[in-house]
Amino acid sequence: MSRHAAVILAAGKGTRMKSRLPKVLHRVCGKEMVSLVAETARKAGFEQATVVIAPEHQAVRDSLGASVTYAVQSEQRGTGHALLQARAATNGADHLALMYGDVPLIRAETLRGLMELHTDSRAAVTVLTALVPDPHGLGRIVRNDAGGITRIVEEADADEKTKAVREINTGLYCFDAAWMWPVLEALKPSRSGEIYLTDLIEEACRQRRIVASMAAADVQEVQGVNTRVQLAEAEAALGKRIRERWMLAGVTMIDPASVYIDFDIEIGADTIIHPNTHIRGKTKIGSDCEIGPNSIIENATIGDRCKIKASAMENSTMESDSDLGPFGHVRPGSHIESHVHLGNYAEVSRSRIGSGTKMGHMSFMGDARVGKNVNIGAGTITTNYDGIRKHITIIEDDVKLGCDTMLVAPVTLGARSMTGAGAVVTKDVGPYTVAVGLPAKPFPKRTTPKECPEWCKH
Repeated sequence: MSRHAAVILAAGKGTRMKSRLPKVLHRVCGKEMVSLVAETARKAGFEQATVVIAPEHQAVRDSLGASVTYAVQSEQRGTGHALLQARAATNGADHLALMYGDVPLIRAETLRGLMELHTDSRAAVTVLTALVPDPHGLGRIVRNDAGGITRIVEEADADEKTKAVREINTGLYCFDAAWMWPVLEALKPSRSGEIYLTDLIEEACRQRRIVASMAAADVQEVQGVNTRVQLAEAEAALGKRIRERWMLAGVTMIDPASVYIDFDIEIGADTIIHPNTHIRGKTKIGSDCEIGPNSIIENATIGDRCKIKASAMENSTMESDSDLGPFGHVRPGSHIESHVHLGNYAEVSRSRIGSGTKMGHMSFMGDARVGKNVNIGAGTITTNYDGIRKHITIIEDDVKLGCDTMLVAPVTLGARSMTGAGAVVTKDVGPYTVAVGLPAKPFPKRTTPKECPEWCKH
């Protein structure tokens, strides 16, 4: 069987982006443009992708890792020269698709269709074209009377008749590798010293080889990103695609245009996303959830039937049937177990909150290990930082914390213990013990719930 490989050109400097970051590493919907293109090549079924980079673009290697192979273009001598650098890395592939790291909207279906046409027609080269209302500045497709492509003419070389042509060259091609490599090596550079891929079209026609073409169904797919304005346009276009995909999969969006969802997100059916919600990174949301309005979820894992209202959650996990907000914040490194209620102005950082625990309002749990069915009164905080180090607070099962309790870490509260309102706990509190005052002092220890006074029974 013939082998298909993709070559992604990503060595451009991208000076119009006005950025120290390589152009192809600018993100669209949370993912680097070159990563989006490499992902498209994978989904289209290509066994291998080779990315052509500049010597100084180590950041591109760091971003893509071992998911692709690399070739280096030391000199900027045109697209043909860039493709030549990938010859060794393609490992003898029979057919090549040429892509660009700054064209992030190309669909796998389009790329797959282009390659199928290429192989079925036994073409030397197959061109992806597009019909545009304003072709100014773009290379025009010139055809003969039979409709076959004879050449591609750049704007600067076009006469008035050619400039009137609305069919343009997108720059995406499929090549028969056995034909293309020797021909590309033999191409003469232009006056500027650059080697252009468009010259391959004329050479194929001169040799009477087949030049096939396919028109892109959506011109947005082939739009390159050269400026921050075009980057924003690509973000809007891909974001619309992502939202439509999830709505068709059973996710409700009250106002889709005000919802922002990154590329690598997973959302379960019957989840509702309210306006002005941002879902970022590699977040996974279960089924029957309600997210937003005015929420930011980033790199989080959320179970089924959860509710997050006007709150933020980052790099953390929330198990099923829990809720957060409004105005809550679950900071990185936290784990919220099932059936937990975190109300307004509740903040959790690097902590685990046990199943059934309630923290209704204006409280902070930092570096805490909170057990099951704990009731955390309003204004309760863990004072976990002594100015040098952060310390752990352990709250065991069925503890009740009175309003405005301060837990000065490191400290442990035993199962079924209690604190009075305003208690400042500086020492461990044993099970079935009530601690009150400043600093908090324990009542005589109660060994079983039956021995507790009526007012402190659990």
